[in-house]
Amino acid sequence: MAKAAEQAGRTSVWLEGKARRGRGGSQPSGLDRDRITGVTVRLLDAEGLDRFSMRRLAAELNVTAMSVYWYVDTKDDLLELALDAAFGELGLPDPEAAAEDWREQLRALASAYRALLVRHPWLSPLAGRYLNIGPNSLVFSRTVQRVVRRTGLPEHRITSAIAAVFQFVYGYGTIEGHFFGRVADAGMTPDEYFQHSLSEATEAPRTAEVVEESRTLMAARGGDTVAEMLDRDFTFALDLLVAGIEAMVERG
Repeated sequence: MAKAAEQAGRTSVWLEGKARRGRGGSQPSGLDRDRITGVTVRLLDAEGLDRFSMRRLAAELNVTAMSVYWYVDTKDDLLELALDAAFGELGLPDPEAAAEDWREQLRALASAYRALLVRHPWLSPLAGRYLNIGPNSLVFSRTVQRVVRRTGLPEHRITSAIAAVFQFVYGYGTIEGHFFGRVADAGMTPDEYFQHSLSEATEAPRTAEVVEESRTLMAARGGDTVAEMLDRDFTFALDLLVAGIEAMVERG
């Protein structure tokens, strides 16, 4: 109960004056916040969010846990720093480039965000847990807003359009990341895993009928590999959203 209350009362490392603050006293040699954050990202990628701990991080850094706490007060603070560091990987278009089509810029932003979610499966739960207002995340959010403003939608529809596109991407990238996690755990390639799962479902009485009904849809989906199928679905779904924005602009 006390832990839940403490978590509920927490705001953000970016609002508490701790983002660039170290503790007093002698600074541990060989460490800095950027290095600690970078190793945190690498551990989260390799071992997942559930297995991450400050003790595990300290062992990877070959220091004591107290040395890490010189730079961050809590594990939550460190995870929030790692979250923003991941957003720093995004290559962003220039929303002020008049010669650039907003449609292509929006597609580029959505594709980059999808790739980030797949590359770092731990990102999606953290993005939902924290306020996500670090400097890199804010640059991404500001770029998205400026691109969507160029669509011609009225001001009161901008946030709705952003939600439609990027909540779709969040869900798609999260599920895709889970899929690749299961593939890795199974020790198979994505195509092997897909074919094995499809075969199992076809033979099971409770799922065979549904799979059979979907067979023509799967065949019409196109793509010789799982990667191609995922890309085709994502691209078409994103095109639908872009077309929806265009239609709403035309309707005024």
